[in-house]
Amino acid sequence: MTAEERTHPAVERVEAALLAAGIEPRVRWFESATPTAVSAAAELGVEVGAIANSLVFTIDGEPLLVMTSGAHRVDTAFLGERLGGRIRRADAETVKAATGQTIGGVAPLGHPEPLRTVVDIALAGYPEVWAAAGHAHTVFPTTFEELVRITHGEAAPVTP
Repeated sequence: MTAEERTHPAVERVEAALLAAGIEPRVRWFESATPTAVSAAAELGVEVGAIANSLVFTIDGEPLLVMTSGAHRVDTAFLGERLGGRIRRADAETVKAATGQTIGGVAPLGHPEPLRTVVDIALAGYPEVWAAAGHAHTVFPTTFEELVRITHGEAAPVTP
């Protein structure tokens, strides 16, 4: 399959959402899956902190998307206190239901319904960040400011 022939329904939804947000989609496909920030950074030749991990949690039972820098982990107790609720890691079924995507390829947009989103302020330290595009073999470039805009997210620290 050539790069031009690669497609997936979740990636198509992400591309459509990017276009709707006024962004020309620049989805990059990899030969093998890059489900972690470390693997994506290695494939792209960028710092792991420039990878915008899409992590789905629940806050008081409702889905919460946290776009965090690949350089660190989300402190759920800290973030839950900031947001006024109890945060738990979502299971694979909840992630799929909330995003229409599977763990390892969750994009910041292209979901069935808008998700409450927090965007890690650590991502502001990079001129370009990379996020999954709906499939574990895909990413797309963006900026911190654009990520906040397209997710209608709240820019916030995710660790103390």
